[in-house]
Amino acid sequence: MNDSVNPSAIKKSLPAELLQALQSLLEDRCTVSSAVRQHHGSDESSYDPMPPDAVVFAQSTAEVASIVRLCHHYGVPVIPYGAGSSLEGHILALRGGVCLDLSQMNKMVAVHHEDLTATVQAGVTRKQLNLEIKDTGLFFPIDPGADASLGGMAATRASGTNAVRYGTMRENVLALTVVTADGSIIKTGTRAKKSSAGYDLTRVFVGSEGTLGVITEVTVKLYPLPEAISAAVCSFTSAFDAVNAVIQTIQMGIPVARVEFLDENSVRAINAYDKLSLPEKPLLLFEFHGSAHGVKEQAELVQEIAAANGAGNFEWATQPEDRSRLWAARHNAYFALLQMRPGASAITTDCCVPISRLAECIIETQLDCERHQILYSIIGHVGDGNFHVLMLIDPHNPVEVANAEGINSRMVTRAIAMDGTCTGEHGVGMHKMAFLIEEHGSGAIHMMRALKHAFDPGNIMNPGKIIAWDDPHIQPQN
Repeated sequence: MNDSVNPSAIKKSLPAELLQALQSLLEDRCTVSSAVRQHHGSDESSYDPMPPDAVVFAQSTAEVASIVRLCHHYGVPVIPYGAGSSLEGHILALRGGVCLDLSQMNKMVAVHHEDLTATVQAGVTRKQLNLEIKDTGLFFPIDPGADASLGGMAATRASGTNAVRYGTMRENVLALTVVTADGSIIKTGTRAKKSSAGYDLTRVFVGSEGTLGVITEVTVKLYPLPEAISAAVCSFTSAFDAVNAVIQTIQMGIPVARVEFLDENSVRAINAYDKLSLPEKPLLLFEFHGSAHGVKEQAELVQEIAAANGAGNFEWATQPEDRSRLWAARHNAYFALLQMRPGASAITTDCCVPISRLAECIIETQLDCERHQILYSIIGHVGDGNFHVLMLIDPHNPVEVANAEGINSRMVTRAIAMDGTCTGEHGVGMHKMAFLIEEHGSGAIHMMRALKHAFDPGNIMNPGKIIAWDDPHIQPQN
């Protein structure tokens, strides 16, 4: 979508009275600048930009409530925006409206180190949080790669490389402050480690992708920094062998902190991008946390399992700078692969399956990519059965686009048939809406829609994401 909106067009789609009220409330923190709107109407997905009609920058929960009340009054969509790093079209202004940027809500509210919790405003990023608490001996482990905001991570139920040991945002969010669709402010949960008091509204909003309300504060769990950390990398002759080594590691209950799979295309790309010299074969990247003795024991057990599956020598990275270099290369894999076909666009997707079916799912997906001559890479947080496929295509070539979308569709169908899910951590956004019916069934989708209608009867909260507002083909099951 090209951004040719002029002021008169903006006033037609955004009531002049609303724009005036927002500008009166926020002054220069409300803008209709074409460049700002275009930036906020783009994410890391393959969709064309869909800019909002205005962008507002909130600095407090009270301001968010005032903004949402105004939009509720005029029936105008609200699209919450964190760091803009989503992958499935979550932040695109499908129906125009107001983009609510929370990046200036970046204050630490409270750190209770004795209780291992922190409460932060939604715009605080994971790196900022860890920097703020570095002197407490604690850390926040959820690492989706991008320096995402905590509010966005909660809204998309993010996870990442540490999830195999520490869980996802679902397990690590204790409480939220949320502005609902009518501008009310509610709090869900407490800092207590558990509760059986009423419906679990925290879990309702975690993963809701801004479709039920705006998360403005997040209370998360913290963890003691491990006494010892060690990382190792090892190569295998095939992806099947590498993934089987992971399956056996998990089945033996070895508490690895991270275990990442990179196929040969990924290794080739990061070698070129990060000036590394890793063998260009399927590779596993491990990290172990714990006491010095525990880390040594874990590493020895994993090394035995890897060797039994044909792994080459382990290369150890015990110094922080060496570990940082390896993990930086892993996190740069997306950008590294883009360099393998200059001018191409990336279609990224993910799925998650029970660990016992992981090797089969990855191998079949690889074969599908190769049959259609797509330049691809597969990277996985394989310790929890989750992997990502990145495909490089010419966006102007309809055959390539169709092939990539077909691969995505077959991968998801394959995962669901294995009792897995269409997305382990990217979320649904716009791109994966069609797969929810296949995964959950019409009865569950009908209930999700009823929840959306109850929480947001005016359909102003990030409309057009996760589920369609009204689908006559979805009926409750008898």
